[in-house]
Parts: sequence; structure tokens; C-alpha cells
Amino acid sequence: MLVKVFGAAVQGIDALVVTIEVNCSQGIRFFMVGLPDAAVKESHERIVSAVEHNGYRFPRKQVIVNMSPADIRKEGAAYDLPLAVGILASDEKIETGKLSEYMLMGELSLDGSILPIKGALPIAIKAREEGFKGLIIPKANVREAAVVNHLDVYGVENITEVIRFLNGEIELEPTVIDTRAEFFREYTHFDLDFSDVKGQESVKRAFEVAATGGHNIILIGPPGAGKSMMAKRLPSILPPLTLQEALETTKIHSVAGRMERGSSLLSQRPFRSPHHTISPVALVGGGTFPQPGEISLAHNGVLFLDELPEFSRQVLEVMRQPLEDRKITIARAKYSIEYPAGVMLVASMNPCPCGYYNHPEKECICSPGTIQRYLGKISGPLLDRIDIQVEIVPVPFEKISDTRPAESSESIRRRVIAAREIQAARFADYPGIHCNAQMTTRLLNQFAVPDEAGLKRLKDAMNRFHLSARAYDRILKVARTIADLEGSEGVQVQHINEAVNYRNLDRENWGDR
Repeated sequence: MLVKVFGAAVQGIDALVVTIEVNCSQGIRFFMVGLPDAAVKESHERIVSAVEHNGYRFPRKQVIVNMSPADIRKEGAAYDLPLAVGILASDEKIETGKLSEYMLMGELSLDGSILPIKGALPIAIKAREEGFKGLIIPKANVREAAVVNHLDVYGVENITEVIRFLNGEIELEPTVIDTRAEFFREYTHFDLDFSDVKGQESVKRAFEVAATGGHNIILIGPPGAGKSMMAKRLPSILPPLTLQEALETTKIHSVAGRMERGSSLLSQRPFRSPHHTISPVALVGGGTFPQPGEISLAHNGVLFLDELPEFSRQVLEVMRQPLEDRKITIARAKYSIEYPAGVMLVASMNPCPCGYYNHPEKECICSPGTIQRYLGKISGPLLDRIDIQVEIVPVPFEKISDTRPAESSESIRRRVIAAREIQAARFADYPGIHCNAQMTTRLLNQFAVPDEAGLKRLKDAMNRFHLSARAYDRILKVARTIADLEGSEGVQVQHINEAVNYRNLDRENWGDR
């Protein structure tokens, strides 16, 4: 008997339907075709053990399984459940009436338990798009998939439940998630807050400007000055995720298998902080079976690179294109995959190998030229994509011992959100442009033209500090953001002054001794 069961294959952050055709006939052999990988081929042994452990008999016949489309490689153990159901249905152990209405995915244990899978959310989205009535998946993934409306999502723990449901012997209760309630429950709750940070008012201001305009930022300062502490608090002042952004971010984490058990929709912007020993593939994604990298897992959030010069040159260079295009394309011989990479880059570094160059109290022991070689590990093209460069100095004892709380993240966040609303209205007619950091040269000439005094100040700064030509656009973008924070229609001289102060590494004499 020939039957069809439906599953899904995940490619990139999207899924496509896989039709599993099973035919049982006379004979004693088992054939599986349709470009399965080793894990899919090994499903035969898992299925035999699972069905027989639960009181069913694996057919002693010739079983032919075809997984269509045949030119797409089927990877992983998530096809165990639809394969098992298809085999039993072809052997007339399961009624076929409901098979066309449901998509099934799940990995089988030897005792028939159904184990979690990756990519439950994009699979659920595809099931709804293709008009399936419901989706049957492992119970551990059910809340993740149930955020998709107008689709019955059933979480199951054992293959027996699936068999009895398809045979009409029991009813399963679909999981219902109030997507908006889940999203708004904790999207403003943060464990870390800027009120814990003593002093560093100028650096806090730089973070506020960066968050407002979506600007990349780098902090240069000695050990213990608070670089990492402040970077970890940046998500608490960023504008909240929109529902669409939350769904897109959750899809990426679902595909990568990074969703916590029982979680549904990510409601806070991600913060990723990879170690400096990370490989290029782990950062941007890829591999034999392509997976999202750290830069994609940080999509719509923050990618924090601590001790930037310690990262390998190759790792730093592969970031250049994703930071500019906000996406990553991974090409293979027969297909290509695109992952989103719209991140806000936050980097930190010591000013020199010993860490104490320009320190107010400790003496730097680095030899002449060492500082320039150290800074030279960061290429100009990468530095060109960092709008704000800030020096940070240690906090004096008087500030550390002050018990009064500093300004909270919530109050800073309100100013950031108000300025972002100005930008949203400004760029409403420009698809793909959401904040000042994404402005093109044409948009700069339209929205960020300084007044006469500001233009004169910018010219003086570039001549006095020997700023590079690439700093010109960056200063204007940051100045436009500062003007938005003040509610100013135009870019004025005070905005240019502050923006110029955020270009420390562009000064040709920085790091000279």
C-alpha cells in the first residue's frame, strides 16, 4: 500500500515541505531514497526498536521510502516520526484519513519517546502557509511552534500517542499561546541596569547616542575601567523588539537549536559575546551542514567583541561584509543560504598590550612602536564601520563609594525610543533604512547637512586632528543622532562638536608616544 506523509526540511531560516512516500510490498528489504544523510538512514534501527517496544510490529516486507523533493539533502533525526508513521500506515497499522491534514516531525528514542528537534518555528510557519490543519511535534518544542496562529499544534511525548490519535482512538489537545501576551510579558524586564554604573557619564552618553542611532561603538581603556560591564547593559536601553523582529529573531535561534526548553517567543534583544578564539565559520555561520553563526544569533541585538585585537585577523575581516550588508550569504555547490545579520557591534580593547597607555596613575611599559602595532591588528576598513570611538578611564574612589543610584536604564530608554520615533518618521519612505547609522550618502546630503557654523567646525576638526576622509560621513551620522536626541530639526555646531569627540582612533597622533 502506498501512503504519503508530510514533514519539512529547514534551509536557512525557512522551511520547505518534504513529502515522504512509503510503499510496502512482497519481499524483505528496506530501501530509502531521496538524498538522506547518514542520520536519516540510521532511522531504520531507531524506528524498528521504537515501534516494537510499544507493541507494534515492524512490517516484514519490502519497504521503499522516497523523500521528495529528491534534490534537497535531508539531514538529521527529525524525520524519524513521519517515517515511522508512513511505514506503519503503509502496513495498514495506521488509518490514512488524517495523514494529508498534518505535518509531523520528531526524533525517536529506542523506547518510542519523541525527542526535541531544531527549527520548530519555521516548520510551523511553513505548515500554516501550505494549508495544513495541524502540526505534530515533540512536546519540548510545542510552545515555540504554537506562537503561529491559525494552526493546531500538538505536542506529543511518545509515538503511541501519535498512532492512537491518527487512528481516532484518542483526542489530542492543541497548545494555544497568546502571542502578544507572551511577547509583552518580559520585554521590559532586565537583570542589568545602568543605575548600577558609578561615574562614566561621558561613556553613558556615548552609549545613549549609539543606541539611538544604531551606531557601532568601540571602547578603549585600561583593564577594570568598566568596558564589559557597560556593554552588557546596552540591551536595557535599546528600543524594544517589534513583534515582527521578535518572530525573525526567534526563527534564527530555533534553527540553531538555541531555544530554551518550554520557551516560546524571544521578547528581548539578543546579546552575544563570543570568545576571541572563535573561528570565522562560528562567527558568520556555515559549516558542512550550514548553521547560523554568532553574528546571526545577535540579529536585532548586540554583538559584543571583548578584547578586539585578540581576535584573529581572518575573523575580523569576515565581519566587514555582514556589517555593511546586514546579511550573510553562504554558498554551496547546489544551493545558497542567506542568514540575516542586522547587529549593533560593540567592541572593547586595551589601549596597548600592557593596558595602561594614557592611564592617569599607572605607567605604560610598552616599548615605542608597540602601541601602533597593537592598534594595527584592527584594519582600517573594519574601523571604518565603527561610528563611535570612546576612551574610558578608571572611576575615582569618590565615584565608586557614592551610594546614590545613577540614572536608570528606563529613563535613558525613554529618550532613545522618542528619538527612534523621529527616525522612523523620517525614513518611512525608504525601505530598509530604520535608523541614522544606515543612511546612505544621498540621505546624508538630505537629512544631515550642518549649519554654517557646524560646517566650519567640522572643517577645522578635520584639519586640526588630521581626521581621515572616511570620518566625514560617520561624524555627520552621529551628529544627526545627537540632534534627534535634542529634538532639533537641523544639525548644529554643538552636535558636530560632540560627534567629533567620538572619533578618537581617527586622530593620526592617537597612540604616539
